[in-house]
Amino acid sequence: MSDQSAEKTLPLNDWHQAKGARMVPFAGYSMPIQYEGIMAEHQWTRNNAGLFDVSHMGQLQLVGEGAAESLERIVPGDISALKPGKMRYSLLLAEDGGILDDMMITNTGRHLYIVVNGAVKHQDITYMRSQLPQTIDLVHLEGQALLALQGPKAAEAFARLSIVGLEPGWPGPDDLYFMDAAPCLWGEVPLGVSRSGYTGEDGFEISVPAEHVVALADALCEQPEVKPIGLGARDSLRLEAGLPLYGHDLDPKTDPVQGNLAFAISKVRRAEGGFHGADRILAALENGADKKRVGFAVEGRMPVREGAPIFAGDAEVGVITSGGFAPTIGAPIAMGFVAADHAALDSRLEAEVRGKRVPIAVSKMPFVPNGYRRKGKS
Repeated sequence: MSDQSAEKTLPLNDWHQAKGARMVPFAGYSMPIQYEGIMAEHQWTRNNAGLFDVSHMGQLQLVGEGAAESLERIVPGDISALKPGKMRYSLLLAEDGGILDDMMITNTGRHLYIVVNGAVKHQDITYMRSQLPQTIDLVHLEGQALLALQGPKAAEAFARLSIVGLEPGWPGPDDLYFMDAAPCLWGEVPLGVSRSGYTGEDGFEISVPAEHVVALADALCEQPEVKPIGLGARDSLRLEAGLPLYGHDLDPKTDPVQGNLAFAISKVRRAEGGFHGADRILAALENGADKKRVGFAVEGRMPVREGAPIFAGDAEVGVITSGGFAPTIGAPIAMGFVAADHAALDSRLEAEVRGKRVPIAVSKMPFVPNGYRRKGKS
């Protein structure tokens, strides 16, 4: 998870260091990898609430008449049907259908708000500007920080900050369910709040003007349920949740069907096509992909890491793209790509680690059940 390029600093950089974080280069930024230890931070988030600084992510606004329809040319989701206050996971597609990034798209009622990965945000912006009509404004919200409060006690802690909907009649954080979003106020500070995240837990992502992020982070960490959590635990949490990480589990050589992300291709788009790579992607939906991203249970205690080749007997049939020890499960887990004829649940294979073969088996994902707050379930 390192990026050796010159690092920028985030608005919370001094705050992280004052709290004892070990800082590492990631996605071009100096970021906290851990405070008291990855295992402890992972378990704290699973049982309480962890505060993550994800301000390296790109926050974009798409403004203009026909923005949703224009965006649909380069993503496979039904963005035109996205109602105000709703958000959707989608994929930025190259002309051949390869995945350039994954993203969250929200209809705020006034414009589209998009969150993209930090490591490729500038490439995304250049590409999107080249693909969208000039009548659509693409604004990079460089003055906004982004926090993620995640865990089963996130809502309980967040409620004490007395955050309300932007105007009477608008929902506040407690009114939101998974994949809902709303503009809110914390005192006089405007916030963009969504019930989402990338840990598999209930929680919120909070877009806040950078000049107010220290005060908000302090207010959250004053709550007994909340501790700051580093990138290390974020990675183990998202792996347990079966969530891919762009640049590791997804890349431009992978299409959505190979990436096991067909759910991001809306029903109407499957029928109508009209997005980059539609011929390739719709054919793969109908006929099956040549390879598939799957999860693996790992036998023994030795983790299998990214890059480890996967074998069926003497035949190399795939590669591990993410792997590590899963604190909640108490055993190593992994995800990776295998040839389609080895992707069936419980298929037994081997990963090669430092010259040794480690038995692995194709497993269901998520590895740990998610804790999202869905309507009708809470």
